[in-house]
Amino acid sequence: MRAIVIGSTKHLLFAAFYGAIGIAVAILFVAVWLLNDRPDLSLWHTTYLSNDYHQQSGLANFEQYLALEDKLFAEVDRKIYRKYQPKVASPLNRYERHSLSDPALWQQNWNRSFEWKNPQAEFGLLLLHGMSDSPYVIKHIAEHYQHQAHIIGLRLPGHGTIPSGLTNITWSDLAGAVSLASAHLADKLPGKPIYVAGFSTGAALALNHELENISLNKPQHFAGMIFLSPAVGLDPIAAGANWQAKLGRLLGQDKLYWNSIQTEYDPFRYQSFAVNAGDVVYRLTLRNQALLSNLTRQQYDKIPPILTFQSVVDDTVSSLSVVERLYQHLPASKGHQLVLFDVNRKHSLNQLMLNDPLNPFAPFWLTTPLPYRLSLLENDLQQADVVQVRELANTDQFADTQTLALSWPRDVYSLSHLALPFPVEDTLYGPLVSEESDKIQIGRGIYQGERGVLSVTAADMLRQKWNPFYPYMMSRMDEFTQHRPSM
Repeated sequence: MRAIVIGSTKHLLFAAFYGAIGIAVAILFVAVWLLNDRPDLSLWHTTYLSNDYHQQSGLANFEQYLALEDKLFAEVDRKIYRKYQPKVASPLNRYERHSLSDPALWQQNWNRSFEWKNPQAEFGLLLLHGMSDSPYVIKHIAEHYQHQAHIIGLRLPGHGTIPSGLTNITWSDLAGAVSLASAHLADKLPGKPIYVAGFSTGAALALNHELENISLNKPQHFAGMIFLSPAVGLDPIAAGANWQAKLGRLLGQDKLYWNSIQTEYDPFRYQSFAVNAGDVVYRLTLRNQALLSNLTRQQYDKIPPILTFQSVVDDTVSSLSVVERLYQHLPASKGHQLVLFDVNRKHSLNQLMLNDPLNPFAPFWLTTPLPYRLSLLENDLQQADVVQVRELANTDQFADTQTLALSWPRDVYSLSHLALPFPVEDTLYGPLVSEESDKIQIGRGIYQGERGVLSVTAADMLRQKWNPFYPYMMSRMDEFTQHRPSM
């Protein structure tokens, strides 16, 4: 009897084991089929560019980086713009000359690095865009400081050209370009402070640059760092994203190298997103966390002052990680600052929210005083559409508040990861009618109809693309950069 029970149990376990394998294989088959059942790849997804910068390129300075960039864009013109012959012309394809999305329509090609020299510069400013973006993201900050600073807007490797550029970059390639630009500014402005402003991945690269220096006991380059929607932490699912590319390599399915394959209608940002790009950001954040965890208290004190702007809701990076993994560990002596943009708590919108996005932050704000200045931009309790700034660094005291001459736009319930760098006047992402009818205006491109018809998803169209509180953000940057210690 005992032998019968043992034998039956073994058969059941084997059946369960092989059944689980069968289910896993079936799930994998369906996943591959769904991922591969997407639009066909285009020339800009499959073309390899040989003149983009990699850390092994052996460049000695930023001038050589710009010279290589000249060759790169000549290669793009030769391999893409001259070669691409569409069967039907599209008015919204950035890779078709004279379309509404052609980057050449802009007076300055914001896909390229730029250096604005200033003999009377009070300080240097390095501007770093995010993953899949271009220097267009930081153009308004550059224009704001062009009369005060010597400015470099860096095009990160893999960006500003074609989406396939993101399939073979590494985070060390991006970091190498940042090092070249930082050294160039320091060389051009001896004795003057250098600031860096980074958006998303650009912020992570700025942080990495200083953490690497500090961990090696080298001098710091920056007098202060300004972060917009910084990539401090990502959703845990990012850890497994690279399996898709590995599976694509194994099966010979090129579409699996891509998280999304979309129409390239934006002149300065890739819509298609390579799996490798997400993995690069993930590995960069892991590197920064490892560096932070190994710093001594004396080394923490060497981190330059940081001013961060972050929406409490962010579908691209983790807002909570900015507090949990960075700000809670910074020393109070350096004057670090964090500005959080709350959601619009107008009654009609508040009732529709699934969860209160501020709740996860609360445990970190119980300690008083906080080791950094915390400013929460929120609805005025007396005038729901108007906003106020509440200072929360000393939570044991009545919080100081300042009402702003700014308000939430109608029907906007929050900011987004993308919105922070753009004012309402931005002609590409802003909502105002532009007189330049020959150019695309993405900020006004909201179309209604049945779902699943357009190649641009409703989620992309409805995502907030400009910052109604941009004037306040810039006033805080001005305040931050007024303290200019010599380097």
